[in-house]
Amino acid sequence: MTTQAPMTSTERRRSILYIAIALILAIALGGGLVKVGAGFAARNANGITVTGSAKTSATADNVVWTLNVSLTRPTVSEAVARVGNDVAAVSKYLTNGGIPAEELTLGSVSTYANEQWVNGNNTGKILNYRASRDVVVRSKDVELVSKLSQGIGTILQQGVTVNNYGPQYYLSTLPKLRPQLLEEAMKDAKIRAEAITKAVGGKVGSVQSVRSGVFQVTTPDSTMTQDTGAYDTSSIEKTVTSTVSVTFSVK
Repeated sequence: MTTQAPMTSTERRRSILYIAIALILAIALGGGLVKVGAGFAARNANGITVTGSAKTSATADNVVWTLNVSLTRPTVSEAVARVGNDVAAVSKYLTNGGIPAEELTLGSVSTYANEQWVNGNNTGKILNYRASRDVVVRSKDVELVSKLSQGIGTILQQGVTVNNYGPQYYLSTLPKLRPQLLEEAMKDAKIRAEAITKAVGGKVGSVQSVRSGVFQVTTPDSTMTQDTGAYDTSSIEKTVTSTVSVTFSVK
């Protein structure tokens, strides 16, 4: 039978050091796992966060329609004179169509010279002059403006030069719709939270926090959304959507 030689003092110190390191690591790892576990438990205990939404249909009751008369002539006086004639023709078309004169705003006349450039160099020669002027309609009669916009081709056939940028339709009722939609979105959030917690045997408690999302004003049945909130102005009929993110406690 062989006997093990006793450890030297150096070996004993080394063994003690290894044991101490192992104990320190065990304590550190154990403490870390306890903290990680407590963190997950705290998050679970905070409750459940759901998103509620609500939408409604709305009809635009304000419209802004911008028309631009722009053309080119050999001299600045000719360009300005022709723009004046065409603006008068556009204004007549609008007022004859039922738009009150006080709902028309005429912008200032702007002009600039088209200069000749050759190989990137300005020759100093003026080729012609361009003049332009805006005619803006602001009205609450959205249906009338829509009709006149669709019939603008009649004055184009008369030789009038006009650019139609299309009417832009707005909702003046949006401030009244916001609180109603937020209330409905909150109810929807609670219904969703109750459905989720019921499936796992829990119950919804009190509201812990609420964050309102941006409102989306879109064409009917549109799925378009924007982080800053969409506002479609191309259609008279619109859909207004609101969302809320709600955290409920869970019993």
